[in-house]
Amino acid sequence: MQGDAGQAFPVYIAVVAGLLFLGFAYFAVGQAASTRNSAQTAADAAVLAAALDAREQLRDGWLEVILDPDQWGGFIEGEAYVDSSSACRNAAEFASRNRARLADPPCERLSSEGNGFRVTVLTAGGEADPAKASAEAVIEPRCTFEEQEPEPTVEPSTSPPSPPPSGEPQEEDPGPILGLFCDGKPWEIDPADPRLPTAAELFTVRLSE
Repeated sequence: MQGDAGQAFPVYIAVVAGLLFLGFAYFAVGQAASTRNSAQTAADAAVLAAALDAREQLRDGWLEVILDPDQWGGFIEGEAYVDSSSACRNAAEFASRNRARLADPPCERLSSEGNGFRVTVLTAGGEADPAKASAEAVIEPRCTFEEQEPEPTVEPSTSPPSPPPSGEPQEEDPGPILGLFCDGKPWEIDPADPRLPTAAELFTVRLSE
């Protein structure tokens, strides 16, 4: 009996060692997967933050030229924002909130692929082997603009209009600006009391596949 027990003990040790090894391997794989997921989450959050910052820049710039439709094109088409550094600072902040930092290349504006950003991050939670992940976000215009002349309105009058004093020419109030469509919905921009689409109504921001 003692001989059988002596022979079984090494087998028992081998089985326990194997189980411990498998447990460690599963833990290491799970830890690595968790780190990769954390890196990708941080990259997604960072690049969306950059694109959303740029979207706000586009709308703010459009508002500055709202009474000059000739300057609308670059803003409506999503190309006129110029402060990429502001967008990338936003990306760095959101990466930090997710325990990551911008890597190399850190944050860059898309060019031929379209309007948007690409961001790369490294996890910064003290891991011995930090994970690296990249993400892209695009800014897609939801509106089109082709200026239209408002239809003239004729109001009935029983008496001729009074001439302007001192012979000065009478100035006409600017009419509404027509021709802006967002998702097929027409927007009439009244210069006196403009009702304007929000940044989210002007552009869609999404992660690129």
